[in-house]
Amino acid sequence: MSNTQEIKSSQLGELARLFLKLGFTAFGGPAAHIAMMRKEVVERRQWFTEEAFLDLLGATNLIPGPTSTEMAFYIGLKRAGWRGLLVTGACFILPAAAIVLALAWAYVRFGTTLQAQGILYGLKPVVIAIVLEALWNLGKKALKGPLLVAVGVAVLGLYLVGGNALALLFGSALFVLLVRTARRSGQLNGASPVLLLALVPVTTAAVPFSLAGLFLTFLKIGAVLYGGGYVLLAFLRADFVDRLGWLTDRQLLDAIAIGQFTPGPVFTTATFVGYLTGGWAGGIVATVGIFLPSLVYVALLAPLMGRLRERRWTADLLDGVNVAALALMAGVSWELARSALVDPFTIAVALVSLVLLLRFKVNSVWLLAGAGAAGIAVKLLWPAAVPLA
Repeated sequence: MSNTQEIKSSQLGELARLFLKLGFTAFGGPAAHIAMMRKEVVERRQWFTEEAFLDLLGATNLIPGPTSTEMAFYIGLKRAGWRGLLVTGACFILPAAAIVLALAWAYVRFGTTLQAQGILYGLKPVVIAIVLEALWNLGKKALKGPLLVAVGVAVLGLYLVGGNALALLFGSALFVLLVRTARRSGQLNGASPVLLLALVPVTTAAVPFSLAGLFLTFLKIGAVLYGGGYVLLAFLRADFVDRLGWLTDRQLLDAIAIGQFTPGPVFTTATFVGYLTGGWAGGIVATVGIFLPSLVYVALLAPLMGRLRERRWTADLLDGVNVAALALMAGVSWELARSALVDPFTIAVALVSLVLLLRFKVNSVWLLAGAGAAGIAVKLLWPAAVPLA
């Protein structure tokens, strides 16, 4: 074996060990995952400078898909080429997907037990608090000026009256681009009709299940979703609850809770949804479908990504996408809160969790664990107090 081959094998082995560890231990959502990656590849191993790591982070924000998973892809690609991309992706995603599949099996088999009902009863209000915290933090960055605030309010209103999430996302991006372009040229007219794209009708008739339909739905979501794991909720609800009728709001909330509680990418919520709808094959198909677009984007667009944010028109599009994603998160939070906050206990858990997250920066994993234990206690002591799952 040549020295070059030995170096590549050594690099691949290092990448595999690091991202397997992260795959089993990276709790807390995308921001926490990225912080852990930075500590490992910048501080401990010195594979990247701070500036280079920030460039990678900026690139992930320019393409659809899960930010922390795309960071793993980029690190592998930069470190060891396309083989590194595949190694880091597999090692980061597969542990989380395996854990979620096991929990999905347990949920289907034991989900009606007192303990399982109690855990989910406690977890759901914490999930609502986690999404609200993300809304607060992201809103401070995304709502830059009256135009973006107005677009956000319009998207929220249109979504709540049945607007299509995908059309809202891309309609907002085009709207912001056209308005800003018109302002710069001194001709502000003709842009407002773009948001009418958001009124694409959404069918509510149930669709027969198929693995091909499951794969294509998650492939579409992975290919177009901006805003990270929390915006995923809007797309899952629009497709699996409203359009296809394969899930209920309660099942969707349970899937989100499991995705929050497990390590690794939040997008493994798709694995849970896939198992609920299509068993073991569905879990695998859903996982491949939602992560495949990100892998392709990183592999094909990596050479170009560093220059896109510098272009004014792409920056305008991204601002529109970001504010629409924020509004979609707010709309889904409102709808799911009606299923999660059902009594004084769940309302109190959500409020206390939100204060602990915003004021004291408590790790969400500890909140989920504590709320799950409290839910079990309430269920065992007062079984009638907990609504049936």
